[in-house]
Amino acid sequence: MKTYEHLTLYLESDRLVLNNMRKDIQEKLKGMPELLSIGQVAEIFSIHQDTLRNWEKDGTLVPLRVGPRKDRKYRPQDIQAIVDKMGSKLTLPQLEAFLWKSADILRGKIDSSDYKKYIFGLLFYKRMSDVWDEEYESVMKEYNDKTIAGADYNHRFQVPKDCRWNVITEQAESIGQKLNDIFEKLANANSPKLDKIFDDLDFSNRDRFPNETLQRLINHFSQYNFGNTYISSDLLGDAYEYLIKQFAADAGKKGGEFYTPREVEKVIIGILKPHQKDHIYDPTAGSGGFLLEAYDYLKQKSGEKIAKTLYLYGQELNISTFAIAKINMFLHGLDSADIRRGDTIANPQFLTQNGNLQTFDICVANPPYSIKDWESEIFKTNKYGRLEGYDMPPEKNADYAFVLHIIKSMNVNGRAGIVLPHGVLFRGGAEGRIREQILKNDLIEAVIALPAKLFYGTGIPAAILIFNKNKPENKKNKVLIIDAEKDFLEGKNQNSLRPQDINKIVKAYDGYSDIEKYARVVDMKEISEKDYNLISVNILILLSRKK
Repeated sequence: MKTYEHLTLYLESDRLVLNNMRKDIQEKLKGMPELLSIGQVAEIFSIHQDTLRNWEKDGTLVPLRVGPRKDRKYRPQDIQAIVDKMGSKLTLPQLEAFLWKSADILRGKIDSSDYKKYIFGLLFYKRMSDVWDEEYESVMKEYNDKTIAGADYNHRFQVPKDCRWNVITEQAESIGQKLNDIFEKLANANSPKLDKIFDDLDFSNRDRFPNETLQRLINHFSQYNFGNTYISSDLLGDAYEYLIKQFAADAGKKGGEFYTPREVEKVIIGILKPHQKDHIYDPTAGSGGFLLEAYDYLKQKSGEKIAKTLYLYGQELNISTFAIAKINMFLHGLDSADIRRGDTIANPQFLTQNGNLQTFDICVANPPYSIKDWESEIFKTNKYGRLEGYDMPPEKNADYAFVLHIIKSMNVNGRAGIVLPHGVLFRGGAEGRIREQILKNDLIEAVIALPAKLFYGTGIPAAILIFNKNKPENKKNKVLIIDAEKDFLEGKNQNSLRPQDINKIVKAYDGYSDIEKYARVVDMKEISEKDYNLISVNILILLSRKK
C-alpha cells in the first residue's frame, strides 16, 4: 500500500474534501459487507469510479478479482488503511511538493508575479481554521463546555463560525466574493493583529477566478489537515520559505523585490551573531528572511527558549510583500515580530516618543538597488537626523539614503550588515563624499565581494558591507576586504553559496587577518590615499586576481 501523498495526483480534480471526512468514512464503513463493490467504495469517498481505477493503476488501492467475471471487490480494512493515512503527518519534501502544486492551479490564469499572494492567503486561512478546530476539540475534551471551548482566550486566532474552512468548501456559487467576505471578517475579528494582511486580496474577478478554478484550489488545500498535530510550525514555516523561493524563481526579475537568497542571509547573520534579547531591525524586510535567519541562528546555538527572546522588527513598502512577511512570522510561531508597512525613507515606522528614529542592536537589509524614484525631497529635510555629518545622496540614486538610514538606526553599540551594489564602493560625487565621511567615522568593519548571479532579477555585482559603531581595538581604522567572488555553486539561471562558501566567509571575518588571495586587512591610511575608493586595485584583491 502506498502512502496517502500519492492520492494528491488524483484528488484535486474531484470534490474530495477531507475536512472531517475521516469520521464520515468510518461511519459509512460500519455495517458494510466483507467485500465492497467499486460503486460502494466510490460512494464512501464521494469520488468518481475513474479515480478508483487510477488508484488501482498507482497501487494505492488494490482490488480483489472475484467470480467468473473477475469483478473488482475491495476489503474494508484496505479502505480503513487509506482513511488512517488521511491524517498522517507529512514530511517536508511532501509538504513542499503539495504546496507548490497549488500554484499549478493558478498558473497561466494569473501573472506569475501576482498569484503568490492568493496562495499564501489561502494557506494561512486553512492553517488558522484547522488550528482553531484543533484548539476547540482539545478544550472540549478537557471541559466538555462549548462556551469555554469557543472562548477567545483559548485560541491563537479568532475564526468566526461563518468563516471556518468547511463553510468555503460548501460554497457552490460566487466563491470569490465569499472568500473576500471571509477574509474581511477574519481581519476584523483579529484586529490589530491581522490588520492590512488581506488588503491586497480580491477573489471576486470571475475572469481571473472562475468558480471552477477556486473550487479546485479549495479542494486541493482541503486534502490535508493543517493543524499543529499534523504539521508543526517549524515544518510549515520551512515549507512556506520554500514556496517563497520558488515564487521568486518563477517571477524572474520581480523575484528579487521580495526575496533575498537564504545563503546570503546566513553569511550576514553568521557574521553579526545575534545574542539573547537583541533588538534586530530590517528596514526593507521583504518576506522577512533576515529576521527568520536571526531567529534560526540563535535557536540552533542556544535553543528555542533563548531564540524567542529576540525582538524582531521590520518595515516593508509593498503591500503584498508586507503580507507575505507577516504570514511568514505567524507560520513560524513568531507572533511577537513587529512588521509594519510603509516607505522607510519617507515614513519610517519605528520612532521614539520624541519622534526620533528608534535604534537597534543589529540592522540587516537588502535594499532595492539604485532606485531612481525615491522620496529625496523628504529625505533632504533631515527630519530624522539622517544627514547629520553627511552629504545628501543623489536625487537619482537611493543607495546611500538606505545606508544613512541604517547608520542612524544603529544604537551606540550597533552593528549592521547590508547588501549593496558594487557602485557604492567606488562611485564619486555625493556618494564618494558620503563614503569618505562614513570611513572617516570608522564605521565600516568589512567589505565582502559576492559572486555574480546570486540574486533574482539582477546581474548587478553585489557586496556585503559590515558596519560597527563600536569597533574593538584591533579593528579600529581598518577595513577587512574579503574576495568571495570565486566560491559558489554554478546554476543554470542562478548561482548559490554552498555551506563551505558561507563558512569560509564567516571564518575569514572572525579571524580578521590576511588570507592569501582571499582576504586583506587594509589600513585607513591606504584607503585615504586611494581617495576612499574601496574598489581600488591596491585594496580589493579580487581585481588583482583578474590580471
